[in-house]
Amino acid sequence: MAHKKGAGSTKNGRDSNAKRLGVKKFGGETVIIGQILIRQRHLKFIAGRGVCTGRDNTLFAKKNGTIKYRKFRDKNTKVYNIIEIE
Repeated sequence: MAHKKGAGSTKNGRDSNAKRLGVKKFGGETVIIGQILIRQRHLKFIAGRGVCTGRDNTLFAKKNGTIKYRKFRDKNTKVYNIIEIE
């Protein structure tokens, strides 16, 4: 008769909560100051005019306006998505 549980049942019983990352406001939508535009882990999207980056790389609106997305390619051929508010 076993006095301990099987190893698989005790070592596998955990999972992390979903972090709800991604785009919250899309191009052409109007935003107000402080609204979150994108939640991200690394700088896949870069802040342009009227947009700020938070401590956790979250992009948020610095002024009222309409969102505009555009692509930028630097000399190392990496494509960045820049978000601006007009």
